[in-house]
Amino acid sequence: MRLTVNVNDVVQDIVVPETMLDEASEFFDKMDADMNSGYQMSRTWVANPNQQQRCQIVGDRILTALSNGNQEMGTLMAAYILKRTPQVQAIYFNTEGDMTEHEIITVGQVR
Repeated sequence: MRLTVNVNDVVQDIVVPETMLDEASEFFDKMDADMNSGYQMSRTWVANPNQQQRCQIVGDRILTALSNGNQEMGTLMAAYILKRTPQVQAIYFNTEGDMTEHEIITVGQVR
């Protein structure tokens, strides 16, 4: 599977092995449990993030991983998004510090 990420006009595909989607399911469940407790999304506290917000949260982790050169973590976070929200095909990142501005693109959606 593939997730396209866009950072400052640089487009990159993160290729996620199909096996990772199932092999990391316990880790993904732990991520969900953590987010169920609420999450600080930039300047806003979100008590119960919805699926769109969870994609923005995890997308922010992808952005951090890519910035740090940690391709493995970026791939794992992309796997979470593709497993939990398989209709997502791309993320356009806001690089000015507001994760709530990360734009999630789904199948059939035009930017």
